[in-house]
Amino acid sequence: QVQLQESGGGLVQVGDSLRLSCAASERTSSRYTMGWFRQAPGKGREFVAAITWSGGTTKYGDSVKGRFTISRDNAKNTVYLQMNSLKPEDTAVYYCATKADNLARIWITAPNYDYWGQGTQVTVSS
Repeated sequence: QVQLQESGGGLVQVGDSLRLSCAASERTSSRYTMGWFRQAPGKGREFVAAITWSGGTTKYGDSVKGRFTISRDNAKNTVYLQMNSLKPEDTAVYYCATKADNLARIWITAPNYDYWGQGTQVTVSS
């Protein structure tokens, strides 16, 4: 079983940047697609970004395109989410998730993922 631990959340101002990290308990380069989701109070879990095991393919939710960048370092078993130009509507708990996939596909719906982290809070203050 893969265990994931997010870090890097916090309280920032509008326009600031944050980088979230998600460390996996085991080698994630073994063909795991990694994803980031977020959940604001009273809302469902929203797809933010995903990356294939090789890092060759990425996909972003419409609300974060051009502002967020997902990347991974398989040697460190870690995936990152660089968040720039933060807005108040980015306030949420951010979760990373992983799904074993030998075909290097991108998955954008939460039920497709096998393992989840505990989440890290990001608050953007105006």
